[in-house]
Amino acid sequence: MVKAATSKTVYEPVPYWAKLPHPMFFKEATSVAVDSKDNVYVFNRGKHPVMIFDKDGNFLETWGAGEFVRPHGITIDAEDNLYLADDDAHMIEKRKTDGTIIFRLGERGKAAAWQGGEPFNRPTHVAIHPETGDLFISDGYGNSRIHKFDSDGNHIKSWGESGSLPGQFSLPHNIAMNGTDKVTLADRENFRLQTFTTDGEFVKQIHSHRPIAITNGKGDDTNLYVAEAGPPPVQAGVRRLGLRVVIMDREGNEVTRFGNELGGEGHDQFLAPHGMSVDSEGSVYIAEVSYTAYGSQQDPVREVTSLRKWKRVNG
Repeated sequence: MVKAATSKTVYEPVPYWAKLPHPMFFKEATSVAVDSKDNVYVFNRGKHPVMIFDKDGNFLETWGAGEFVRPHGITIDAEDNLYLADDDAHMIEKRKTDGTIIFRLGERGKAAAWQGGEPFNRPTHVAIHPETGDLFISDGYGNSRIHKFDSDGNHIKSWGESGSLPGQFSLPHNIAMNGTDKVTLADRENFRLQTFTTDGEFVKQIHSHRPIAITNGKGDDTNLYVAEAGPPPVQAGVRRLGLRVVIMDREGNEVTRFGNELGGEGHDQFLAPHGMSVDSEGSVYIAEVSYTAYGSQQDPVREVTSLRKWKRVNG
C-alpha cells in the first residue's frame, strides 16, 4: 500500500485515460470513486449515469439510466458499497456495485425547507467512517449543514448554519474523513476548509481557493487531497487562482500540488474540477463539470474533457 505523499512526490496526467465505448458520453463527470480492486466508478450527467472502468481505463459496465435527476457526489465504503448524492432529487442512495439499492435517505423529489437545516435540500457528498460506517453528509446547495447518520441510515445529529464564522457554512460542497476522529469540509464559497470532530465540535479552519472537492488517501496514505475551483467570473482569466489539486497532511499543511495554474491548454489544464478520489497506488482521479463551465458555452455546444487521471509516478 502506498504511503503518504511528500514534497518530492511527482504526479503526471494520463491522456485519454477513460476508454468510452461508442456511442457513450459522460456529458460531464461530476464525481468519482475507487473500490478495493481499484475499479473506478464515474457518476456523470449523461445517459449512462454510473460508468465503471478498471484502473487502466478499460470500460467494464454501466447502470442507472433514468434513475437519477442530477448526479452530484459518489463515495465508496470499506465493503465496496456506493453512496450517491443526487442533489436535485434531494436524496442519498446506498447501492451495491451492481446498482442494487440498499437504502435511500430522503424522499425522492421532496426538498426540506430551504436553509431550514433539516435533511435534505440539494445534498452534495458523503464521507464514511472507516470503522463504524457512520455517514457524514454535506447539505449543500439549499442548506448549510452537515448531517450525521449511522450505518443503517438512522439520523444521529446535524450541525452548521449559514454564515462565515467558524462552524457556519456557505455552500458545504464536499466532505472527507480526516483520520478516524475528525471530518474536514470543503466550505466552498467561504474559501476555506473547516475541520470538526465526528461529534460536530469545531477544530480549525484554513484558507483554500474555493475548495470544491476533498478526499482522503487509502491505507497508509494519510494525506487529504483538495481540488480548488477556478475564480468567479469577475476574476476570469486571472492566473494562479485555483484550478489545481493541493495535497495536504491532516493538519492542513500543504505537501505538494499539481495542475497548470497559469492557464492554457493541454492535459494538465483543469477546466472545472468538482469531485475526486484516490486509488491504492496513490493515483488521483478528478471529475470536472466542464460541460457546465465551458462546453455548453461553445459554438457549437460540445462535450469537453470531464474526467482526468493523474498517475503517481514516484515518491
